[in-house]
Amino acid sequence: MPGDPPLSSTVGYLIVIFLSLFFALGMNATTSLLKRYTGETQTSEQFNTANRSVKTGLVAAAVVSSWTWAATLLQSSGVAYRYGVSGPFWYAAGATVQILLFAVLAIELKRRAPNAHTFLEVIRARYGIYGHAVYMIFGLLTNILVTAMLLTGGSAVITALTGMPTAIACFLLPVGVVVYTTFGGIKATFLTDYVHTLVILVIVIVFSVTVYVSSPLVGSPGEMWNLLQGASASHPVQGNSEGSYLTMKSHQGAIFFVINIIGNFGTVFMDQGYFQKAIAADPVSALPGYILGGLSWFAIPWLISTTMGLACVALESNPKFPTSPNRMSVQQVNSGLVLPYAAVTLLGSGGAVATLLLVFMAVTSAMSAELIAVSSIFTYDIYRYLYFTSILMIICYINPKATGKELIMASHTAVVAFGVLMAGLSTALYYVNVTLRHLFTKTILMPQVLPAALTLLWKRQSLLAAVLSPPLGLLCALCTWLGVTKQKYGEISIETSGQKQVCLGPEVLTSSGPMIAGNAVALLSPIMFIAVLTLIKPDNYDFESMRRISLVDDVDKRDMMADATTGAALARASQIAKIISIALTLILIVIWPLPLYATGYVFSKGFFSAWIVVGNAWIIFSLFAVGLFPVWQGRNAIMTMIKSMYWEAIHRGETVK
Repeated sequence: MPGDPPLSSTVGYLIVIFLSLFFALGMNATTSLLKRYTGETQTSEQFNTANRSVKTGLVAAAVVSSWTWAATLLQSSGVAYRYGVSGPFWYAAGATVQILLFAVLAIELKRRAPNAHTFLEVIRARYGIYGHAVYMIFGLLTNILVTAMLLTGGSAVITALTGMPTAIACFLLPVGVVVYTTFGGIKATFLTDYVHTLVILVIVIVFSVTVYVSSPLVGSPGEMWNLLQGASASHPVQGNSEGSYLTMKSHQGAIFFVINIIGNFGTVFMDQGYFQKAIAADPVSALPGYILGGLSWFAIPWLISTTMGLACVALESNPKFPTSPNRMSVQQVNSGLVLPYAAVTLLGSGGAVATLLLVFMAVTSAMSAELIAVSSIFTYDIYRYLYFTSILMIICYINPKATGKELIMASHTAVVAFGVLMAGLSTALYYVNVTLRHLFTKTILMPQVLPAALTLLWKRQSLLAAVLSPPLGLLCALCTWLGVTKQKYGEISIETSGQKQVCLGPEVLTSSGPMIAGNAVALLSPIMFIAVLTLIKPDNYDFESMRRISLVDDVDKRDMMADATTGAALARASQIAKIISIALTLILIVIWPLPLYATGYVFSKGFFSAWIVVGNAWIIFSLFAVGLFPVWQGRNAIMTMIKSMYWEAIHRGETVK
């Protein structure tokens, strides 16, 4: 930000440290209360899978929390600033369909491998050690890159808002998360996901009410429309219908949408965190949890960017705006300052505090999911099953007969080690001035999406196809990426190969051509390799080895395979998931937006007002779905614990028998 940041570094330290301590102590206290009054025992199954008992509401809240990164809030607002009303919709729709489609995999995972602890266990059950090794490498790489993006992005925004050194923010942000995840496991992650999601939704609603109801600077959708009309006249958007901010017909926005929808498959389908939520879900809760979570998440980037991104456009000429009388620079937009600038203009220092809370909640909740994901991989795929192969192909495992206590110790160690590792890596990236935008992240992750999905969906996919298509797809993607860079710009460098990102404006779209090509090839080229390699020696897999994955805990030895009723319910849910996911995907990316795009319609004042009303109604639905519904579902357990605490209090410390 120009000049001094809106908050002092002291305020930044106080907020980050206080919130970290609050969640660490609060979740540890909650874990102790659950153990004391509900009989929860911290076994390895409980730590990593919550005994597969999480209900729909908490699953949905966890999905929303995991997919709400700092970039969700900041980047989407930047897209709105660049392209107008089309940007928020393209951002939200382009990143919602992955969650909706993942619901199919969630159900198939519960159905095919009811006792699995990680998706990599499923890979090992079907393809053996070679498949396990390939997907373990890519899976861990996904978690490392995602966590690094969370920490570097969140720390940079905290620095912009408070002046706190970025390196210190990289280390402070993970502290509380590591503590409560270490002691509470995935159950603590679900509970903090719920709290974080609730806070984010409330702040988004506050921003919306401020802009469209109470602020003297805007105050209504009609006045926002008037201000945007003026902005369209003074600085029209290149490639938009009539140069307007009030149209879905945006050439650059549409290109962003294509890149957005392609690029987000890798960060969902290859992230153990999403599989972990499916594993932890009660069997009948996985499908509604992911569908409800996806629909609830859609409202967050759509409304906050339609509100704050457009408010930035509308208020740039206002004397209260931080850059007035000038427009925001490309660098400022690139730095994610659209939302903070709008918040400060509308609410002063209170807006800066609200933005800081949003960023903290988004970074820590998503990071918690990554910690528990890596913990599960380390526990069940490395500590228990990692193999060492000699020239003679003799395989030995680290601790294949590990007890529950040993597995818990491995999980605790992994959480702490990964937290420290990522804090250090993020700090190193900052000091060498390398951001994750330099690392062609999505190109690396996407070649595994299709073969990983087909592991659960197609019995014919062969071992060769599963093992070779990801590295071959990656090779093709990298060659395409670098080849297009060389052909288009004459040289290969960080700048020409895609350092800048597509969402940051027309001038950046031009330099992102190589990245677009690389991402598309990364996602789609494995289709060819899978088909050819499967034809060589097609499989006829019966999924039995997946069903034989066993529970390992000392206490809980349930056999979930024996539950025929659950199996029948999951079979029905599998069919329903495919229909609902495909139908909702078509609605979000075809039926709803394309007619508006094709006609080039420029929103009238009435249509824009209705657009805003729908966005606010959707966020209220999200508040009920992931804010109030989890409390309603858990009301019996909550009341039991309250009654037990009251009984103990009046009986001088005697517990209920």
